Amino acid sequence: MTPGRVLVALLLAAALAGCGGAGPLSSSGLMTADEVDPTKVPSGYLPGDKPPTKTAEGGFNPFEEQPAVASGGREVIENPTPEDIALTGALPEMSFGRADAPVIIVQYASMTCPHCRNFHMKTFPAFKKEYIDTGKVRYILREFPIGKTSGAATIALRCAKPEKYLQLYGKFMEQQPNWVSLEVRLDPIYKVASQVGMTRQQFDACRENQAMIDGLNWVKERGRKLGVIGTPNFFVGGKLVKKELSIEEIRAMVDPLVAARTTAAAGTPH
Repeated sequence: MTPGRVLVALLLAAALAGCGGAGPLSSSGLMTADEVDPTKVPSGYLPGDKPPTKTAEGGFNPFEEQPAVASGGREVIENPTPEDIALTGALPEMSFGRADAPVIIVQYASMTCPHCRNFHMKTFPAFKKEYIDTGKVRYILREFPIGKTSGAATIALRCAKPEKYLQLYGKFMEQQPNWVSLEVRLDPIYKVASQVGMTRQQFDACRENQAMIDGLNWVKERGRKLGVIGTPNFFVGGKLVKKELSIEEIRAMVDPLVAARTTAAAGTPH
């Protein structure tokens, strides 16, 4: 097999695999972790990532349940309360929809995750139309970067103006095949960011914004403490769901919550 075909095969394998999380962001906009043999990296990882857990067969499953203490001794909150889930760090929440919507859905996403792309392309349009735009759901998108390329794109995403954030996220998802690679390629990432008016000077300056990078690290580490280990993971009405959701599954979970909370609100004396 030629080197070019080997690279294509590796990228295809990554694109078809689950998305699991590893180390933190660095000031260069990359991910830092113990170096590993690229030939032994589980599917869904990029070289430089350190897998947090493995199954008995040796492969990592980003959607499996995890113990209360993760590998490395990290504490995981077994049954997080709404207050646990709502806790924020230095960075503002990227929230969409009515602030007082009866149901809150929090999504943890990695920019390079094919499951996140699939959700955004296939399910998000109907979800937005039926639930966010109608005021039934407040949707919060939280960053959970996996791999060096995802880290660089995540920093660029946070540099967008707040009103352009969701638009740029969508462009990164839609154009994922154009900029995702085993090695970080800043030019293709900037090409996507420029589509919402970001200049190269702004893009480069963001990669040196240590306060923002620290804030993004906090978001990811807090997610891991809440039990998030892969993407997409969702909190739906306070319950952690470790899978890519279809619109049918969202309806099945959200509609009863909306009905119950609307009824309860109607019965509350004013």
